[in-house]
Amino acid sequence: MIPVQVKEIALDVSLSPVVLLVDEEENRALPIWVGPLEAQSIAMALQGVITPRPMTHDLMKTVCDNLGASVRSVEINDIHDGTYYAKLNIQTISGECILDSRPSDAIALALRTGAPVYISEKVAEYTLSVEELVDESQQQELRKILGLEGPEDLKKSLH
Repeated sequence: MIPVQVKEIALDVSLSPVVLLVDEEENRALPIWVGPLEAQSIAMALQGVITPRPMTHDLMKTVCDNLGASVRSVEINDIHDGTYYAKLNIQTISGECILDSRPSDAIALALRTGAPVYISEKVAEYTLSVEELVDESQQQELRKILGLEGPEDLKKSLH
């Protein structure tokens, strides 16, 4: 398994949210398209936003905490027909439990629990070099077109 970090939520040219996972050297990136609600949840976790009432992924973390379980790691382990698959590795009182998950939910939970995120060698074949991704000037131009000047504006646009 290859360790990755959640770099950011970006928007593609059709304004669909994309989670960018990068390797430790930040040479390779894996874009995973996610829904707007999942993107909002991930963005909020990246920015440390705490809501007055728990959102779904906050609730999942609270349930784990109260049941004495902990998220040990997240593995984005497979891809079929353009859809990524993930596993949550959870340590419970009675042993390890591996749960099937959508990558977006697994990432949102990993960010809240501090669990590491990994990709399999098979999934790593779908990574792109940083140069293949939209460069910073193109990203800034897209933000201008959308009327988004900074990360806070992006967060607002995902609400």
